[in-house]
Amino acid sequence: MAFHAIRFPLDIALGARGGPERATDIVTLASGREARNSRWAQSRRRYNAGYGIKSRADMQAVLGFFEERRGRFHAFLWRDGLDHSSAPSGGAPTPLDQPLGLGDGETATFQLVKRYGASFDPYLRPITKPVAGTVRVAVDGVELSEGVSVDALTGLVAFASPPAEGTALTAGFVFDVPVRFDTDRLDIELSGFDAADAPVIPLIEVLE
Repeated sequence: MAFHAIRFPLDIALGARGGPERATDIVTLASGREARNSRWAQSRRRYNAGYGIKSRADMQAVLGFFEERRGRFHAFLWRDGLDHSSAPSGGAPTPLDQPLGLGDGETATFQLVKRYGASFDPYLRPITKPVAGTVRVAVDGVELSEGVSVDALTGLVAFASPPAEGTALTAGFVFDVPVRFDTDRLDIELSGFDAADAPVIPLIEVLE
């Protein structure tokens, strides 16, 4: 299996449905109280691309994409229409959008993350597939124009020299989600001369 650095057709993806899921075990005790356990440290996203199919041409594009990925075998990039930017509003990213960490004078590599929630118990989601050319990095609020590089396949930000101790590192970016098809079979219906219907095309995020 492999990862293919190619994006699912964007116009079809924007009509899809889906979002994050978690795995929580809940046991109801004899007293009526609950014991809850979260089995996953990270959420995992699922999508149904079938809702984005609008024409026979769309279905042919998905068919070709599915065959090239060998069904469930190879992962690829997916653009989440709702959640693909570091900006809290979902707009254009700025270098102050998300925390990278604090400099310690020794560490030169940091993982891109996106923060969800407020100060009570925020979730920091690792971002592993930033879009090349969109990542903006700042140190203590000042954007860097050189001395920093980003790996588009891992989301690791590497500084040419370790940031000084106590400096606040932030970043902004656009990102995709690594996913794979969650089926080895497409059930396609030709519903008209220029129309095709594939009601279920499940995709699932690949955690790295």
